Amino acid sequence: MGNNSNKHLIFSKVEWAALRNATPLSLSEDELQELAGRVEQITLEGVRDIYLPLSRFLNLRVEATSQIQAATANFFNRDTKKRPFLIGVAGSVSAGKSTTARILQAVLSEWPQHPKVDLVTTDGFLQPNRELEGKGLLGRKGFPESYRRGALVDFLQKIVNGVPEVEAPVYSHVTYDITDEVQLVQQPDILIVEGLNVLQTGSSSNTPFVSDYFDFTIYVDADTNDLEKWYVERFQQLRATAFRENSAYFVQFSHLPPDAAEAVARTIWRSINLPNLQENIIPTRARADLVLRKGPDHDVTSVELRRN
Repeated sequence: MGNNSNKHLIFSKVEWAALRNATPLSLSEDELQELAGRVEQITLEGVRDIYLPLSRFLNLRVEATSQIQAATANFFNRDTKKRPFLIGVAGSVSAGKSTTARILQAVLSEWPQHPKVDLVTTDGFLQPNRELEGKGLLGRKGFPESYRRGALVDFLQKIVNGVPEVEAPVYSHVTYDITDEVQLVQQPDILIVEGLNVLQTGSSSNTPFVSDYFDFTIYVDADTNDLEKWYVERFQQLRATAFRENSAYFVQFSHLPPDAAEAVARTIWRSINLPNLQENIIPTRARADLVLRKGPDHDVTSVELRRN
């Protein structure tokens, strides 16, 4: 391991892959492509080298946490409900955190100790467009003030308290708004929560934050120039597919020529996503338990683990 500090252990891709041990890979190429994003190309090799060692490490953490819970319940002579292990996945728009979360859900589900792994995205906890428009915040969607943070904290509080069935709102990236659908979360063994804001805190030490509830957190990291490039590529692909649906919020961009569409994408990136990244997301990177550092081709090049 090179470039280690007092606070972090830094692994190259080769060093991290060696920690896989004998963890089997059960995903097929077709299953993997269903998990991948619209732009990001994930290979079976990438899952084997990065996500299988990570699933092995997380499995150890889940088991250790479960043993602590059982020992504590035994000490107090109480029959307490098993608390789900909560994993937070953070990072910029276009970093690939959704793909990371989906692959983690798939590989963690293969461990016999915790077959029920659910995934929730914080996009569902954004304020509806009509409310954002009324507050003049539609141009700041994704910034901390655009979320119903109290609702997200309340959701996680119910999860850790063992409520049998908890509803999570659902967001559509086609309509660019909250839908009428809900996702039912029914006492999973592991809950993965993915979003821009999962590592953020605030100025008040007496107010609970989303980040307080996680047992382990992951930050998907990449150079800003690569993130912008990936955002433009994704925008162009959506322009040719999902944006063409009549219900799509960005339908007005679906028939633009490629150069004009690229200009629109870069304007959105530089006026909304980049400021949010610089002001609110990058500062939370240091709080993550583990950082997956990506290169220009989306491939994870190193893994940074915070010392406890």
